[in-house]
Amino acid sequence: MDDLTREFLIESQEGLDRMERCLTDLEERPDDAALIADVFRSVHTIKGTTGFLGFQRLERLAHAGENLLGLLRDGKLAANAPIITGLLQLLDALRSILKTIETDGHEGQGSSTEAEIIANLELLQAPAIETTAKQTACAQTLPVKGRGSPKSTAPAEPPPATELASAQAVAEPFPSATEQTAETANADSARPRSASSASAASAAESTLRVDVTLLNRMMNLVGELVLTRNQVLQATAFDPKMTLLSRRLDMVTADLRESVMKARMQPVSNVFSKMPRMVRDLSQSLDRRVRLQMDGQETELDKSLLEAIKDPLTHAVRNSLDHGIEPPAVRESVGKDPEGTLRLRAMQEGSHVIIEVADDGAGIAVDQVRQKAIERGLISAERAALLPERELLQLIFLPGFSTAKEVTKVSGRGVGMDVVRTNVEKIGGKVEIDSRAGKGTTLRLRIPLTLAIIPALIVRSVQQSFALPQGALSELVHIPAEEAATTIEWIEDAPLYRLRGKLLPLVFLDRLLTPSGAPSNMRDRDSFIAILDADGRRFGLVVDGLADPEEIVVKPLSSALKGIGLYSGATVLGNGDLALILDPGAIAMKAGVAMSGEEEAARAAEEDRTDLTKAAEFLLVEAAGRKAAVALGDVLRIEQMPVKRIEFVGLRPVINFDSQLLPVDDTAGVLAAAQGDPEAPIVVVVCRDGNRHVGIAVSHVLDVATGADLFEAGTSVRTGGVTLLKESVTGIVNLGGVSDLAADPGAAKEWNSMAEVMR
Repeated sequence: MDDLTREFLIESQEGLDRMERCLTDLEERPDDAALIADVFRSVHTIKGTTGFLGFQRLERLAHAGENLLGLLRDGKLAANAPIITGLLQLLDALRSILKTIETDGHEGQGSSTEAEIIANLELLQAPAIETTAKQTACAQTLPVKGRGSPKSTAPAEPPPATELASAQAVAEPFPSATEQTAETANADSARPRSASSASAASAAESTLRVDVTLLNRMMNLVGELVLTRNQVLQATAFDPKMTLLSRRLDMVTADLRESVMKARMQPVSNVFSKMPRMVRDLSQSLDRRVRLQMDGQETELDKSLLEAIKDPLTHAVRNSLDHGIEPPAVRESVGKDPEGTLRLRAMQEGSHVIIEVADDGAGIAVDQVRQKAIERGLISAERAALLPERELLQLIFLPGFSTAKEVTKVSGRGVGMDVVRTNVEKIGGKVEIDSRAGKGTTLRLRIPLTLAIIPALIVRSVQQSFALPQGALSELVHIPAEEAATTIEWIEDAPLYRLRGKLLPLVFLDRLLTPSGAPSNMRDRDSFIAILDADGRRFGLVVDGLADPEEIVVKPLSSALKGIGLYSGATVLGNGDLALILDPGAIAMKAGVAMSGEEEAARAAEEDRTDLTKAAEFLLVEAAGRKAAVALGDVLRIEQMPVKRIEFVGLRPVINFDSQLLPVDDTAGVLAAAQGDPEAPIVVVVCRDGNRHVGIAVSHVLDVATGADLFEAGTSVRTGGVTLLKESVTGIVNLGGVSDLAADPGAAKEWNSMAEVMR
């Protein structure tokens, strides 16, 4: 392909992109003359150049569109929905031919579809042609002053040839492409240049198109330069003679890296601009009324990342329209505005760009997600029953998952949300979802600003170096060896650290990396806690040591290391050592850290919480030397009795309470410890759990206290969370984890017979 054709393709694609944006805006502002003029210029430019290059298919299509746009520009037609649709069809046809030229070097043969588009564009011109013909006929029958009665100079029945000539004169009101170009040039030279046109010319003269491949090559070279810079800095750290030169190299490298990265940055509007057309077409095909809002379009992102998020963003928008926003009648029936709102928002947070797709639709039915996942064999029923709501929502990203009742052109094949997560994770990003039934759904794409070079903290564990991206790091905490035993608290097997009065789950890096999974002895040396925020999870990563931060160059992982699921890449450190780059989100999920969520989600969850709140009161008990707490509102009675009062149904302990058999929970082993002494006193706390009553065996009742800080640890089925009571970390008993005897088939018969005897 010659340079002239390549330049034509680039300019034409830019013109069509601008035309698409203008047409979607024109539907909302049909009287905007500036928009019509902009669309006309795009089509006119393509037509003028195609004649010179010999692309006849493009010229015929552009000519038909130009005629229609000329009538719009002259005010002879109004930009209604059918006209906008026809022009969008023209745009798609032009774009398809340009793609063929780019791929094959020629525009190929014409098709019946193009003939239909041209016929439709000519049909849309008919009202203006008829109006012009009537005006012409009217002018010919006007009376001549002083001649008496009017006489028509036109024949009563004009011959077909006359009508055809008149119609052709109206349908082709413009001169040839060469004449138009000459006229435009003369008019432009005669017209004084405005400030805006002068500015546009200046911008065109000061810019240069650069191939993305060349930019990628430059970025790779800068990455190698950064690695060399890091090695030089470490090698000359103790050489005073080289200090000045190494600092100069550091500054120049940093400036060069910044300049190359800026050259690759593009505004998110380049992707957002495609959405109005898609929302328009989908809302019409799905019988929806949708108002699209776009914020933060000036936010910039790396060119390669911008291309990578096009498909995920497209799938997310289609999903919001198909599954989220309801039809107008349904929205009105539940008291909503019949017109739904779809919001696209881009913003920068630290080293990431957050792109949100939010709708005010029906939200996601969590129970339906659970049921569909079980039906499709994506998860076991036992596992699904234990997952909290926010974790259940993550199931929609599994391959093959879909809640659609039937397969349509828009959805139902179970690949949409899987594509979203897969494509975003390929570029080092993360996907988060938050949904409330009846309120709507928000999908967040967390995209790194660049893939090539990132700032990182170098940490040490199991005598190896690892790179920890600073984008997820909020602070560092030093734990002296002598304070490790008192600083870190344990609930069952879950370590916790109290940071400024708030409980923080801990993850030992060496415990994840070693096959045995046993943590090293923190009393032997100092340790450090890296406080991380990743994918809505906040936790502390315990490491053995720290090194100086570095700017690292991200290198891809081999397939073997990808399968481990703890690393996002590899790099070469300044000392020449290889280091793996830790993935904080993957570490949190593998360690079982519960999702804390954004502030807005936390506030919403706090509104729905009716049982355990920060101001809730708890009954503080001790069971076999361990402290626990029961929500005071669930406690019915506290019974002290000898252990011999406990009876057994099968292997399940029960007590006779108000002529009813109550199951007794003995997770702590209180009953087992007292089996040798039938008179040994025990305490059973009788609680209400919904419609049933259960008992909890404890050693002592200590106090009543108010929970100062609640943290959903998710460390055990029987643990409903962790709270600070009387300045002590205490596990909260989850009554739902107390087994129901009636649910045990082996004990059901004995249970029923004993209950019958008691009655």
